[in-house]
Amino acid sequence: MDLQHWLGRATEAVQDWADTFGTFEPHAALEVDDDRFASAFEEFTGRLRDNYPFFHPHYAGQMLKPPHPAAVVGYLTAMLINPNNHALDGGPATAAMEREVVARLAAMFGYDTHLGHLTTSGTIANLEALFIARELHPGRGIAHSADAHYTHGRMCHVLGVASHAVRTDARGRMDLEDLERVLRTGEVGTVVVTAGTTGLGAVDPVDEVLPLARRYGVRIHVDAAYGGFFTLLAGADGPEGLCAGPWRAVAECDSIVVDPHKHGLQPYGCGAVLFRDPEVGRFYLHDSPYTYFTSAELHLGEISLECSRAGAAAAALWLTFQLLPPTPEGLGRVLAAGRRAALKWADLITASDLLELYQPPELDIVGYFPRVTPASLTGIDAASGRILAEGMSGSEPVFLSTLKADREAFAARRPGIAADADGARILRSVLMKPESEHHVDHLHARVEQLVRAR
Repeated sequence: MDLQHWLGRATEAVQDWADTFGTFEPHAALEVDDDRFASAFEEFTGRLRDNYPFFHPHYAGQMLKPPHPAAVVGYLTAMLINPNNHALDGGPATAAMEREVVARLAAMFGYDTHLGHLTTSGTIANLEALFIARELHPGRGIAHSADAHYTHGRMCHVLGVASHAVRTDARGRMDLEDLERVLRTGEVGTVVVTAGTTGLGAVDPVDEVLPLARRYGVRIHVDAAYGGFFTLLAGADGPEGLCAGPWRAVAECDSIVVDPHKHGLQPYGCGAVLFRDPEVGRFYLHDSPYTYFTSAELHLGEISLECSRAGAAAAALWLTFQLLPPTPEGLGRVLAAGRRAALKWADLITASDLLELYQPPELDIVGYFPRVTPASLTGIDAASGRILAEGMSGSEPVFLSTLKADREAFAARRPGIAADADGARILRSVLMKPESEHHVDHLHARVEQLVRAR
């Protein structure tokens, strides 16, 4: 895509539409001459250079990458109109687009019926899911794995709901025995299962948690903010294929959160929350003296805790889905490349004398650490910190991230390492850009070079 060309077409298309309403004189208070703007713009673009190269395959740190050009064009085109998807009179076109993309997300997970909408983030989407959980089971708490995103404990505090952390196994997945111990108390109304933890990409055994939770009359919420689009690889052929069981079971769960601004190629912020039972919309019921008048159809603000939301986010996702739909043949190819990259790097690390794999990658996150002598948590922590810092400097920079693993987590995976500290940082690489598949060898060689330099 020629981004400059299509951005020019975007301004032309919006201007053509605007001209149909007649011309008018812009107010002088809004006027800014080009010379003044040029000065401000130069300073602005100069300050933007203080960023990491999220677009480059040598950036393998956090879950950051640029949106697809189609998403950029879709967002900026709609932003010139600036619709608000809270009410239909704020954005009739983009509200319709939002309903369409949400329906495609629901179909991707196998929902036959659904109620849902986009949000500004996975945090807000999870807040809404836990809000509904509280309303359906007042006085009962929320269970989630100890490795689940910290948002669940925080949102439980916001909602005044007790949170129960369930221990994880040696692969970072929810431990079923400990979950049943928690469920026996009768104090839990909803279990949060994570389809791709943000630390290591671990996938909770949704298919095993589901019957256990149902036995105790407990709901299931799936936090798939990071990993949700990997359902497109469930049962696929080739090394990138994932075990279908946990992903197929998602269709039977009560609610789902997924972030299109992660693997859906969208700009921040674009999250989504989906409920299998549309009747939960009754818990959002509210009135407003000046909205919801233009249509008898349900307004998106009537099924959302948020009020104003950018219709541009829905437009960007809609346009992207026209070109790269949420199917195995569409977005699935993008995720498959990142998954293959993670598997390839894991193989290189396993064969290395300088690096050690922390655990096999389940999705596209690789956790690893430098071999040190003697093998101790303090030594691993220091070496990981040094490699992180030194990797970003020099003529061949690589951008990694670290993950703090506690003593118990290390003991479960590498019992031979001296536990002389509460934990240690390991290196963590997110290979969510498909271009990573062709740059793994370079990343691996550079990290090994950094280890040798100690």
